[in-house]
This record gives sequence, C-alpha cells and structure tokens, in this order.
Amino acid sequence: MSATHPVIALTLGDPAGIGPELIARLIAEREQFTGTHSVLVGDSWLWEQGQRHAGLFADLPQVASFTEARAHEGLSMMAVDSVEKGDVTLAQESAACGASTLAVLTRCIEAAQSGQVDAICFAPLNKLSMKKGGLAYEDELHFFAEKLGVSGYFCEFNTLGTLWTSRISSHIPLKDAASYVTQERVIAASQLIHDTLKLAGFNTPRIAVAAFNPHGGEGGTCGREEIEVIAPAIAKCRAQGYPIEGPFPADTIFIKARDGEYDAIVTMYHDQGQIAIKLLGFKSGVTVQGGLPIPITTPAHGTAFDIAGQGKADVGPTRNAFAIAKRMGTNLRALRLETAAV
Repeated sequence: MSATHPVIALTLGDPAGIGPELIARLIAEREQFTGTHSVLVGDSWLWEQGQRHAGLFADLPQVASFTEARAHEGLSMMAVDSVEKGDVTLAQESAACGASTLAVLTRCIEAAQSGQVDAICFAPLNKLSMKKGGLAYEDELHFFAEKLGVSGYFCEFNTLGTLWTSRISSHIPLKDAASYVTQERVIAASQLIHDTLKLAGFNTPRIAVAAFNPHGGEGGTCGREEIEVIAPAIAKCRAQGYPIEGPFPADTIFIKARDGEYDAIVTMYHDQGQIAIKLLGFKSGVTVQGGLPIPITTPAHGTAFDIAGQGKADVGPTRNAFAIAKRMGTNLRALRLETAAV
C-alpha cells in the first residue's frame, strides 16, 4: 500500500457494448496498473462475460469500498448490482443499460466528491441508453459537472498521443457557433487546457488558437471575429502569463501541430477540431472531461455495437485513456498530499 499512489476507478461502460471486453483486455496488461490502487467497479456477471468475450481471465481481489481499495497495490474489484443479466441484450440500446451506466458512474463520482477517488476511467457508454435510463443532461460531461458542483467553464478535450484539442462550443447547431465566439469563452478554453496539460505532465504547454473564419478572416474581409474577439482574448491570456498563440487559419494549424510545433489547439466549434484529429488517428483517441475537479477519461470511440461480443475490440484507445487517468491522477494525488501537509 502507498499513500502517494492514486485510487483510480475503472468501469465497464455500457453493458451491451464492447466495454467489458475492453476492460478485460486492459486488465490482462497488469503492468499498466503499477503505481496505482485501481478498482474495477461493476457487475460480477458482466465482468465475467467481458472476460469470456476477450478470452482473457483475471482473478481480482474483492473489496467492499474505495477506502479498502487503497489498501490494495494494483488491482481490485468492487462488485455492484446495477443490472440483471436478463435485462441486457448485446448490441442493443436499452433503459436498463443506461440506468446501469448511470448507477455505476454515480457511485464513482460520489467517491470522488469525498476524496476517496483520484481519477476515473470509464469504458464506452451509449448516450441514447443513458437518456432512456434517466440521464437528464445533454451528455455525460454535463452530468459529471452537475454532480461535482462545477460552476466554472468546462468542456471535452480530445487527445491523440501528445496532441490535445479543446473547443469553445460543442454539441450545438453550426448556425449557432458564431454566437459562442466570445472573449470570455476563448480565454476560458485556452486557460483551462493549459492548466489541464500541466496536470497531465506537460511542463511548458504550447497552445495555438484556431481562427473562426476561412483563411483567418483575411484581414477582416471574410469575417471580423479574429480581429474583434479572438486576438484580444489571446492578448489577455498572454498578459496573465499564459503562452497562448494565434489565431491561426484552421485549415493549416493542424499541420503544424502534427509536426510537433504545438501540444494543443483551441478550436471554435465541434467539427473544426474533431475532423482533423480523427483523420490523424481515430483508432487511438481519448476524451478527457475538462474543467472537473478530478481527471475523468474514456476512449474517444463509442460502444461499437457492430462488433460487441465478437472478441474483436481494440484495447489501444482504452489503454491510452487509462494512461492519462493514471498520470493525471498521480499528479492530483501529489497535490492533495502537498496541500494537506501545509
């Protein structure tokens, strides 16, 4: 047992998807869990099914609480009863699966609120099932933010290796995107990804901000958001000590980032960044829930109902998601211990 190691909650995701198989594949790589107190939270029957689909089996010590999990170096399991096996049909959305996902995540979030958990990594979930099962928010990020009492700016980060992206608007109609281009949101998104990268282990994050209009607005002849909003916001960030650069034309900035000039790009709307980063490496992407008091990560792909139960799931993105949760959780744990010692 080590008081300096983070407790990381790991979940199986939607019971009807590839999540249980992915977690079985991840847990087979025991070296991933060195330096952590990781605890799998989920239904015993579902964990057994995921192992059968993966063809990989692991005997995990059982714990009754997250506090008990901290006494186990490496891996343990906290069994919960969130859904009956007979209520789950593989590769099919359902209220039962959504309610199960919500129940398990709520258990982990409540533990995070009390300081028992330092990071969460969840396998893919299904938004339609969650909404059928009682999700009253537009997505899981808003659910997390509400549960954790977040009042400030929050957004999803998408990562691909060492390249991260943020955005000032997300799941909204494209016709509304311009109304979100405000100095306040540009500043908040830029500063949040900078601070998150620091927690993730980047000593001096290099961050670029994308323009909103084609060709960066062409000096105001193709839109004035760059001149009137984005550039002043960047100047304010720099005045506060944040080394933010831009705005850069969105159709070329990802080339510079791909070539290693930047660690992160702040984009102006969902597809501006998502198309680029998914083209660069869809099979290895991770989503980080930004702006929350603890790190929460997940592979960027979905529940892949088309291959659920077939033993074909690629563990790569889940491995990457856990690695980020481990790195950020370790740093957060160190900060918590440092603060407690003062």
